[in-house]
Amino acid sequence: MKNRYYDLNTYYRNIFGCRVQKITVDAGFTCPNRDGAVSTGGCIYCNSRGSGTGAHAEGLSVSQQLTAGKAALSRRYKAEKFIAYFQSYSNTYGPVEKLKQLYDEALSVANVAGLSIGTRPDCVNEPVLALLESYAKESLVWIEYGLQSASDETLLLINRGHDYKCFKDSVESTKGRGIKICAHVILGLPGEEKKHVLETAEAIAGLGIDGVKIHLLYVVKGTKMESLYLSGKYRCLEQDEYAELVCDFLEILPEDMVIQRLTGDPHRDELVAPVWSLEKAKTIALIKNTLEKRDSRQGKFAS
Repeated sequence: MKNRYYDLNTYYRNIFGCRVQKITVDAGFTCPNRDGAVSTGGCIYCNSRGSGTGAHAEGLSVSQQLTAGKAALSRRYKAEKFIAYFQSYSNTYGPVEKLKQLYDEALSVANVAGLSIGTRPDCVNEPVLALLESYAKESLVWIEYGLQSASDETLLLINRGHDYKCFKDSVESTKGRGIKICAHVILGLPGEEKKHVLETAEAIAGLGIDGVKIHLLYVVKGTKMESLYLSGKYRCLEQDEYAELVCDFLEILPEDMVIQRLTGDPHRDELVAPVWSLEKAKTIALIKNTLEKRDSRQGKFAS
């Protein structure tokens, strides 16, 4: 591999033979951890927008968001095909008829070659998985399950609203349908040390999933994490510390697992800490340099 890990762009080129870009879609979903079905507070680090763009609130349809995204990404990256990334909140949390309407609309846009559906492991059922399976027969379909940590103690602390078994059960229910599975994990969660990070890596490495997104925990205004941070009860990871942890994580994963993300993208106007989290390019370069210095790679310690 060109990098010392299997990055998303390489994966897309291996499949489509051209530059492929994700386009973020805000389809107006909510989350059971906010609407009272599970809780009303949300995860302690989550902003009120649920990582959304606000496009739905502005009245933009799925197809309008995709059309605008295509124009921008074609200019910037010379992209030829696109993946509709339903990102905001939990994008399988709704009636299957509504889901079908939204996914159909996305796939009807020219040069949209697939779907990537961000959701929670407690927001899928047989009808939803059967729907995604039907799309996977003709298009590339990823489902992205938020796990964050394999530690039930941590999941309780961050008010995640589900346990590790819920994630594992959802993965098993999704397998064998042609749907690609991605896990979201967060490094630097409160109460976690290096051993917890390695345990999470080992847990997902053994599940036979297809990809992972690795995020940094950064502190956002108006969240419970902000209160913890300002009271001195939480310390953010340093940039080099984070890079080392990411490399530890990558070394455990199978070499054919797609690394969809190595860090997050905080909004500058709502970020509290750490300030270095705004330096995405520098952080990725530091991770690559750390792998080089170690003479290491993804899968080095994979079993």
